[in-house]
Amino acid sequence: MLDTIARASTRRPLTVIGLWLLFLLLGFGLGTGVFGRLSDSVPDVPGTESDRAAVHLDGIDPVGESITGVVGGTAVSDPGLRAQVEGAVADLRDAAGIAAVPDPYDAPGLLAEDGQALVIPVTLKGGLDDEAEEKVLDTASDRIHEIKAPEVHVSGGPLLGQQLGERAQEDVARAEIISLPVVLVLLLVIFGGLRAAGLPLLVAVSGIAGAFLALFGFSQFTDISVYAIQVTTMLGLGLAVDYALLMVVRFREERRTTDDVVEAVHRTVARAGRTVLFSGLTVAVSLTGLLVFPSTFLRSMGLAVAAVVVVDMLAALTLLPALLARFGGKIAPARTKPAGEEGRVFARLARFAAGRPVVVTVTSAVALLVLALPVTGMKINIGDAQQLPSSTEARQLDDTVEAHFPPGTGVSPVTVVLKPGTDPATADRIRALSPGAESRDLPGGTTVLSLRPGGSADGRAATDLVQRVRDIRGDEPVEVTGVGARLVDFREMLADRAPWAAVTVLGGIFLLLFAFTGSVLIPLRTIVTTLLSLGAALGVVVRVFQDGHLAGVLGSQELGALSLTAPPLIIAIAFGLAMDYELFILARMREARLQSGDDREAVVTGLRRSGRVVTCAALLLAVVFGAFMTGGFAPILQIGLGLTLAVLIDATLVRMLLVPATMALLGRRAWWAPGWLRRAHDRFGLHEEAPPAAPELTKQH
Repeated sequence: MLDTIARASTRRPLTVIGLWLLFLLLGFGLGTGVFGRLSDSVPDVPGTESDRAAVHLDGIDPVGESITGVVGGTAVSDPGLRAQVEGAVADLRDAAGIAAVPDPYDAPGLLAEDGQALVIPVTLKGGLDDEAEEKVLDTASDRIHEIKAPEVHVSGGPLLGQQLGERAQEDVARAEIISLPVVLVLLLVIFGGLRAAGLPLLVAVSGIAGAFLALFGFSQFTDISVYAIQVTTMLGLGLAVDYALLMVVRFREERRTTDDVVEAVHRTVARAGRTVLFSGLTVAVSLTGLLVFPSTFLRSMGLAVAAVVVVDMLAALTLLPALLARFGGKIAPARTKPAGEEGRVFARLARFAAGRPVVVTVTSAVALLVLALPVTGMKINIGDAQQLPSSTEARQLDDTVEAHFPPGTGVSPVTVVLKPGTDPATADRIRALSPGAESRDLPGGTTVLSLRPGGSADGRAATDLVQRVRDIRGDEPVEVTGVGARLVDFREMLADRAPWAAVTVLGGIFLLLFAFTGSVLIPLRTIVTTLLSLGAALGVVVRVFQDGHLAGVLGSQELGALSLTAPPLIIAIAFGLAMDYELFILARMREARLQSGDDREAVVTGLRRSGRVVTCAALLLAVVFGAFMTGGFAPILQIGLGLTLAVLIDATLVRMLLVPATMALLGRRAWWAPGWLRRAHDRFGLHEEAPPAAPELTKQH
C-alpha cells in the first residue's frame, strides 16, 4: 500500500501538489467560517436528567436567551447617567425580539449597595432563529454600549459564545505568528538548510487548513466548542511538523546511499512512512475513546481532532513525497559521521539504562508516580468568567459584579421541575433547602422552583444542593436542571463511561502495536510506561491550576478545580502523542534487530538512530503548544501545559531511560508472542524488508 502511495505521489508530483493547494484554499477560505459557529456550551449531555428537564421546560414555557449589561465606575445615581440608563432600557423594551428589560433603579438586587454599579438584564423572546437572534443581540449590545460611563460591559448567553469565538480567532492567529517563525529557526538548526526546513512547515500549514475545514464540516451537524479551535490547530500544526521531520530526516539518510531522488523518496515512504501511518492511526484510535462518551462536546472534539490527525498523516504520505520528488534533489544528504559518533549521547543513555535496568526502572517509575500523586485529589468544574483573560469583556463584567455586589449575585439557580403528581410534602421539603426559593406555576400543572446556592453556580454548595434535592424526591416526578445539575450529570457520565473508553483505546492501541511489532509484551510495556508519563503530566497540571502553585507565571490563578474539558482531552491527546515517539523508537529498534539479531544491541542502536529525531520533535511540539498558551484562556492553558509536559516527560525520561531499561529487562522475550498470534501477524501484519546495514564510514563529509 505504501509503495503504491509513494509511486502515485512521485509519478505526478505537480498534480498532487496542485490538489493539496486546492485543499489549502478551501481550508483557509471556507474552513475559517467555523469561527462564527462556535459554542460555549460544554457540559450538556443528551439524555441526562438535567437535559430532559431543560427540554421539558423549553417545551411548555419557551424562554429566550438572556444577556447582561453592567454599568459602573462612577455614582450610578448621577441624574445624567440615570437618564441615559432609563433611555436605554426604554429603547430596548421597544426593540423587536426582546421580551423583558427590568429597570435597574426599581427592580430589587440590580443596584449595588455602594451605588457604584448597576446591572441591566435583557431577556430575548423565545423561538427566534439564529439570524434574528444575532440581530437582536447586536442591537441590545450596541444600545447598552452607548451609555457613557467609565465601565460598560455586556456579555452572557450567546454573546459570550461570540466573544469567545473572536478571542479564539485572535489566539490562533497570535500562536501561529509566534510558533511558525520559531519552528522555522529550529528546523534550520536541525537541517542546516532552508529547503529541508521549509518542507515541514508546508505540511504544517496543510494541517492547519485541515483543522479549519474539519471543524467547519462538523459544525454543519453538531455544536463545535470554542475550545476546538485552539486544540485542533495546535495539534494539527504540531503533528504535521513531527511527521514531516521524521520523513525529511529519513530522506536525507536515504540520500547517502543513492543519487536517485525518486528512489530515495520510495525508500523513505516504505520505512519512515510506515511509522507515520501507524502513528497517525494510534493517535486517531486514542481519540476514539472520546466517542464513547454521550457528551456532544467530547464526541465532536474526538471526531474533529481525529480528522486533523488523518489530514496530517495523509499530507506526510502524499504531499511531502511529491514535494521531495520535485525539489528533494537540492536537499543535501545527511552528513555521515565516524563510526560510533552518530547519536553518541543517546547510545550512552541507552547503554546506561540497559546496564542498570532494575535501578533505572524503579527510580523512573517512582519519580513519575510522585508527580502523579495530585491526580488523586483532582476536581473538575464548568468554570466561570475567571477562567478568561482579564482583557475579555466577559471577565471584566464578572470582575465588576464581584467588586460591587454581594457574593452569589447573578449565579444561575438550581432549577427544580415539579411535574404533575408531585406530593406537596415533597415540594415543601425541597423549598426548605433554600430560604427565599422562588416558585413559578407553568401550564399543565408543572411548578418550577429556583433554589439559590451559596457560592458559584458549579461550586460545592450548588452540586450538594442538587444531590440533596435528588435524595429527597425519591420516586416522585421531580427533575433537577441548571448549571450545577449539568455538572453533576457530566461527572457521573465521565465516571460511567471512562472504563469503556479505556477498554476501547487500550484495546485498539494494543492491536495496532501488535500489528507494528508482532509482539505481545511490547504493547503491554508501552501502555504501562505511557500511563505513568501521562499521570505525571496531569498531576503537575492539577498542582498548578487547581492548587495555584506557579499559576501566576502562566497568567492564571488558583482555580480550585480544573476545567471539565481539560482532563479528558489531555488524556486522549497525550496518550496518542506518546505513541508517536514510541513508534519512532520501536521502528528503529526493530530495524536494528532485523539487521543484527542482537536484542540488547538493537535497543542501543534504535535509540542512537531515533533519539535525535524524537528530541527535536518533542522540542518543536513544545514550542507549538507553548505558543497557544499565550492567550491566557485557562482551559487552553491547562490543556497546553498538560500536553507540553506529557511530550517532554515522554520524550526524555520515559523514552530515553525507562524504555531501554524495560526492554533490557525483557530481553528476547520483548518480541515474544504465542504461536497462533505470531502466525496471525505473519499473515496479516504490516511488514517490510530489513534495510541494508549502514556502512561504517570513517570519513566525514
